[in-house]
Amino acid sequence: MDPLHLRSAGTSLVISFDSGEAEVIHWGADLGSTLPDLAILTAAIPPSSIDATVPAGLLPQASSAWRGRPALRGHRIAEGVSGLDFSARLRVNTASLEGKAAVVVQSDPDAGLTVSSALTLHDGGLLELRHTVTNDGSTPYQLDELATVLPVAPDAVELLDLTGRWCRERHPQRRPIQQGTWVRTGRHGRTGHDSSLLFAAGTAGFGNRHGKVWATHLAWSGNHEQFADSIGDGRTMIGGSELLGPAEVILEPGASYTTPALFAAYSDRGLDGISEAFYAWFRSRPHHVLPAAGGGKPRPVVLNTWEAVYFDHNLPTLIELADSAAELGVERFVLDDGWFRGRRDDHAGLGDWYVDESLWPDGLTPLIDAVTSRGMEFGLWVEPEMVNLDSDIARAHPEWIVGPASLSHKDGGRLPLEWRNQHVIDLVNPEAWQYIFDRVDALLRGNNISYLKWDQNRDLTEHGHAGRASVHEQTLAAYRLFDELKKAHPGVEIESCSSGGARVDLGILERTDRIWASDCNDALERQTIQRWTGLVVPPELVGGHVGPTTSHTTARTHDLSFRAITALFGHFGMEWDVRQVTGAEREQLKRFIGLYKEHRDLIHSGRMVRADVPDDSLMLHGVVADPAPTVADEGATAALFSLVSTRTSAAEQPGRITVPGLEQERVYRVEAIFPAAGDADYAHTFTQAQPPVWLASGAEASGRFLAEVGLPMPVLNPEHALVLKLSVV
Repeated sequence: MDPLHLRSAGTSLVISFDSGEAEVIHWGADLGSTLPDLAILTAAIPPSSIDATVPAGLLPQASSAWRGRPALRGHRIAEGVSGLDFSARLRVNTASLEGKAAVVVQSDPDAGLTVSSALTLHDGGLLELRHTVTNDGSTPYQLDELATVLPVAPDAVELLDLTGRWCRERHPQRRPIQQGTWVRTGRHGRTGHDSSLLFAAGTAGFGNRHGKVWATHLAWSGNHEQFADSIGDGRTMIGGSELLGPAEVILEPGASYTTPALFAAYSDRGLDGISEAFYAWFRSRPHHVLPAAGGGKPRPVVLNTWEAVYFDHNLPTLIELADSAAELGVERFVLDDGWFRGRRDDHAGLGDWYVDESLWPDGLTPLIDAVTSRGMEFGLWVEPEMVNLDSDIARAHPEWIVGPASLSHKDGGRLPLEWRNQHVIDLVNPEAWQYIFDRVDALLRGNNISYLKWDQNRDLTEHGHAGRASVHEQTLAAYRLFDELKKAHPGVEIESCSSGGARVDLGILERTDRIWASDCNDALERQTIQRWTGLVVPPELVGGHVGPTTSHTTARTHDLSFRAITALFGHFGMEWDVRQVTGAEREQLKRFIGLYKEHRDLIHSGRMVRADVPDDSLMLHGVVADPAPTVADEGATAALFSLVSTRTSAAEQPGRITVPGLEQERVYRVEAIFPAAGDADYAHTFTQAQPPVWLASGAEASGRFLAEVGLPMPVLNPEHALVLKLSVV
């Protein structure tokens, strides 16, 4: 059987069938249109080993003497005996290629199993891979794991993944690749604050703009594992799988299970090349939120009420807040937690999705009318997957509350420990699912709501339905809830919030229009959180807000310019009592909102560029217009960058910093546009006896000069930033 060769955007994937099973023999740089006889890749057989060459299969398996982590684990149950057919010997039945998509079918008739693998190499170079296993036998088959894995080249010697906690999501960690298996396990029942988001193997010292990188992401919002598996013969595989609970998936005869998609990207240009592949995939989706330049609507400036009023909801205060927001230029006003029955704090009310008549005797209509009459959209906070014990619905239907026992807690069943005074509603129960759908549907039908901030504030510990583990079914039921509400209300946008950034993955992002990266609005923390979230998720899908002067989560105080610049490179908004913003600070905030509106199409469609800056106290990142403005567009913005000082530097001055990612022969005008002389924060931003000459008047230079020589940067105070605009000359 001839090999399959998929090519796109500088990437090749080659699958050989010479061993009788499917084997990925190359995933990496483009190999061109002609392949040699792949027999030349037949490896040596070492001493004291199996008497055959061992393939690193598309589905690595012990029956081929693979000594690493197998892709398929499970067993058959027959006549009361379990553990049968524990080791499948899958061999290729068919393989087909259509364009950049391939389907490979492998089976083991003796074990009664067939696995179909679907691979698509998208136009931007992002690979999408998923497997479907079918039980062809006459007895049940318990599936324990079905993993999607890919090989990386021998020069991949370092591993980068992400970790974190509440208010400190997605921070990087590195380690050398050594023999053995490095596993990142998520048992949260959701993606998790410490989720890796991306698993990246690369050449020594790979960075933002240099080195070869192979990276994967598992598009799943439930329990999962991502791993690197390096065996004694020198081969390394990276991949991921859904982490199944005890007997969560038992396939009856004829039944199938499909893995979450594994998305994978290769880059020979560092991590920025990985981002480009993911961004291209996101932005090619027909349902993707497009900037105005792409035929969509601009991403609106948001005001969220949470850190402005918390649970203190009253109509006059909220109308004052709406007045202040509209005057600043806000375009979407979101009412957060506290509007429904019994909700005066976080101890009660979840599950009772009715407007509180004591707070809102005329419903939400007066506030919605006040908001929309001022030219803003109205959004509402909900948390449909959760329930408080102190709620009418919990009292009426205790059997709808998730627990490890088959009995409801009213009948003696044990509940998991509470988290933020709440439990999980059992969406696997059809009646509970229908109730939640009906309540959210009624809210949307009965009110002029354009946007839902959809929260999910706890881990799914000891998550069961009818006494059996059910994170798998709960995740699918939650997906179905999003899908059906989107179908019923196609114009409503949904934000995925999960106590901040605990559910950020491509599974949830197929169903939502933005994510809330973190509950932390501290701009210094957000610089790292947003930078690493943006490794996979483009800025138009990442909410970034200007919080109060002193952060409510860290008690740090920052100038407005630093907070605003941090929020600029995302979907911009505010979570702040803006009624208190007056005088020069208010004028500065208005000017910045105007700056966001002027440049949001560029920010939400351009190529993300992150410089490798030698001084680790500084960050330089930005977006470059793609396609670039032509010479006829003289004066058009070609790029927007931010120079950020995160702490004091060991050097007296930063010296010259290069600006990558520009067209080499194009001449650009470089200007510092925010904060500018006269802004309230300008004097606080710098600590220098004399600024570099270009800072006041701008500079003109070619892209090649800026990338190789750079410009001397001003001396920024710690925790301050500067916005640089590059326009076409």
